[in-house]
Amino acid sequence: MEKFTLINKDRSRIKIFEPFEDLSKPSPTIDAMMISYGCVYKRSSKPVMKGSRVETVEAAREEYKKLLEEGWKKTSIFNSYF
Repeated sequence: MEKFTLINKDRSRIKIFEPFEDLSKPSPTIDAMMISYGCVYKRSSKPVMKGSRVETVEAAREEYKKLLEEGWKKTSIFNSYF
């Protein structure tokens, strides 16, 4: 699984979907996704991250699909910051 970054139509908010490993278990597995969200004030500067949460893979897929339907687009502009 890889990391995905979405940006809204106004280019003012981003969401980052990345695999979440539970390291507290003896054999870490990826069965959840961490969704981080933040605001973009200038395209040339690092986005301000407001928070994150952990969701099941299915819930993260549903949110990702819903955001794409709302007009959010996949981007790689901010990958160098994370």
